[in-house]
Amino acid sequence: MPLYAAFGSNMDPRRMLERCPHSPLRTTGWLIGWRLTFGGEEHGWDGALATIVEDPLEQVFVAVYDVTGDDESSLDVLEQADTGLYHKTRVRVSTMLGEQLAWTYVLDAYEGGLPSAGYLGILAEAAEAADAPDDYVAALRARPCRSVGL
Repeated sequence: MPLYAAFGSNMDPRRMLERCPHSPLRTTGWLIGWRLTFGGEEHGWDGALATIVEDPLEQVFVAVYDVTGDDESSLDVLEQADTGLYHKTRVRVSTMLGEQLAWTYVLDAYEGGLPSAGYLGILAEAAEAADAPDDYVAALRARPCRSVGL
């Protein structure tokens, strides 16, 4: 079964259960050599959207799911991969179970722009639900965000 590495709101196992009911959480881990960033502000409903970019000095916490084919197709639509907003890429996840090969979604837009405070809150809550380290969650909450009314 293919593995999916979630770095955004899909880190939350409850959210994924609603979206992909046949795709359980397998483990959590880190994308070594990647950095969480934001981009595509013009595509977001409330600011820039989460994505990852390669960065040899950084790492991103992820939740890793076993995904069925039907759930993968549904997730592609929900994540707008079917419209070209995001595309899939293969990544290597460092987990307590060893290295795992998975796919994830990467935004097909320029890096830059600020997410909304609400969006950052959703990401931080998802990371907490996936048992991300406290310092990782705190760093998410402390990121610069878009001011209200912009």
